[in-house]
Amino acid sequence: MDHRDEVREFLTSRRAKITPEQAGLPAGSNRRVPGLRRAEVAVLANVSVEYYARLERGGIAGASEAVLDALARALELDEAERAYLFDLARAAGRTPPARPRRRGTGRWSPRESLTRLLDAIDAPAVVRNGRLDLLAANRIGRAFYADAFASAERPANLARFCFLDTERSQRFYVDWERAADIIVAMLRAEAGRDPHDKGLQDLIGELSTRSEEFRIRWGARNVRIHGSGRKRVHHSVVGELDLVYEELELTAEPGLTVLVYTAEPASPSSERLRLLASWAGVDQTATVDQEH
Repeated sequence: MDHRDEVREFLTSRRAKITPEQAGLPAGSNRRVPGLRRAEVAVLANVSVEYYARLERGGIAGASEAVLDALARALELDEAERAYLFDLARAAGRTPPARPRRRGTGRWSPRESLTRLLDAIDAPAVVRNGRLDLLAANRIGRAFYADAFASAERPANLARFCFLDTERSQRFYVDWERAADIIVAMLRAEAGRDPHDKGLQDLIGELSTRSEEFRIRWGARNVRIHGSGRKRVHHSVVGELDLVYEELELTAEPGLTVLVYTAEPASPSSERLRLLASWAGVDQTATVDQEH
């Protein structure tokens, strides 16, 4: 993605979402644009109109942390949007990210200790990267994402599954529209963190070319931090599952996380997870997709 264009479109789209009333400003009349005017954002951020206009044109390199914080407050950015703004500024300044991230070149396989960790988890567990590639899984995790792993392409990828295998993915995700929104917002956030990841840019290009649903969502420039939450899916073997998930960052493998799904004890979903484990087989040997 063109960096200056991305800064401009992101700031413009966030500005359009805030009404003067929300910002505590008089609405006035003869407003020709949705949301706030540039001058109003400048006032709220305590910067000159000329400086804010330069920022919105993409000239964000060199902006101080104080300015970025003020801008985030003026535009009422949430945690994910604020992080994305800082990532854009960092990339514009050509400074390396605070934590090295894997580029995804070559082949990858988990250390034996990581494999044992996955095997020891009595719940669906997968390892994924920022591109949403599924790189490793315990047996229940592979069974949980059986539809995604059904693709011959490796590594299995949740974004490709969602947008390019809609027959399966719309059956799997109980709320497909919400799942699609989240997936695109996660990719957008990753693109801000690691704008030079060729694998990510290739994936975005492929999805933009092949899926109108993806293109529409990508153009909205929404970002999201995953971390934890709730997921409702309809599994082809055990039926509907209402689960919560937690993501655990692997400090020894920058850019990779372990994603674990659990169900409320004694709930129907808990029983269905036990059925899924039985279907997957007692020997929960971790499996690996070798491309990273």
